[in-house]
Amino acid sequence: MTFPDTTAERAWTAAVGCVVVALVGGAVVFPDTVYGGFVWQYFWGPVVADAQGAHCAAWNGGAVELLATKGACAGAGGPVAFPGYTLVSEVGYAATLLGALVGVHFLLERLRIADSLALVYALTPFVLLGGVVRVVEDANNAAELFGTTGQPFLSYPANTLIISPVIYVVMFAVTLVAVVAAIAVARRTDAVETYHRPLAGIGCVLLAATLLGLGVLAASHDYITFIPVFTVLTLGGATVITAVTWAAARRWLPSVTSGTETVGAVVLWGHAIDGVANVVGLDWGAELGYPRGDLISKHPLNAYIVDATNAVLPQSVTHLIGDTWPFILLKVVAVLFVLSLFNEELRADAPRYTTLMLVAVLAVGLGPGTRDMIRATFGI
Repeated sequence: MTFPDTTAERAWTAAVGCVVVALVGGAVVFPDTVYGGFVWQYFWGPVVADAQGAHCAAWNGGAVELLATKGACAGAGGPVAFPGYTLVSEVGYAATLLGALVGVHFLLERLRIADSLALVYALTPFVLLGGVVRVVEDANNAAELFGTTGQPFLSYPANTLIISPVIYVVMFAVTLVAVVAAIAVARRTDAVETYHRPLAGIGCVLLAATLLGLGVLAASHDYITFIPVFTVLTLGGATVITAVTWAAARRWLPSVTSGTETVGAVVLWGHAIDGVANVVGLDWGAELGYPRGDLISKHPLNAYIVDATNAVLPQSVTHLIGDTWPFILLKVVAVLFVLSLFNEELRADAPRYTTLMLVAVLAVGLGPGTRDMIRATFGI
């Protein structure tokens, strides 16, 4: 077997190594500044606070203190980490994602797979699975905060495995194992022609099992319920938006749709799920029966959109139509722009790169959207 030129792989490895050495070295030499004020405050601290149900976690010179109230967090000295995301952490995750995608591209070249867009369909269940697994952690937190018929089924530090960003590493490992298993089945047996079907099958089984587990919790505990209207409205609304937008784009913007075929519609649908789930949960959660009022988003972008909408439209209007709906428009426009970058020439010259990037674009929309949809559906 011959492998491609490894010059680019060595350059990527060297770049990643330099970043790791800089962070580790800085953390050792300047622990309070580099680790406490950057790595911990924006990346690991939010996981610690989220995993233990704290309002925030204070660095406190390395003796981390979990705080339960907003006032205590405001008076804490040193770096303070809150559950959720910040602009710094989202930029850091985006940079990490881009670096990881380069490494995954090299891996796909080694495995000689992903030269077909069919892989996007096969991996879609795993993207859904990632969002649903994140809801498992939401249910775990709800058991501690609101439950009277059960205790949390995961405790710290085990629950950090399904909290961002650790869950991304876990899901990558699960998906990689599934890919290798599916390839082995396809190459060593005559039962299937390609690895795509067994891969999709593994993802569907894992997804169904996780949803079944949430269903069992809903049937047996009071801290989780079942409100299917959220899933019905989200899936229905996203499908209608996708169908109308994709039909219009194929007619009037063929350059946007020609490079990705129907996979582009799947990517658009994933981001429409994210947009509709946010609008349904954030604006209409209480009206649709969510037991704790409207959902609260952990993404800063949503807060900016809400603030911008309220600055432009009077309260009498936003009271009737909500203030989160521009997020759907932003999602649709952004996805159409991104899809316009994938033309037929790019697919022919770099098929694996095209497939990988489309999976990544799908994941950053469908993953969070699935979490919001399923979280609202189970009332947690």
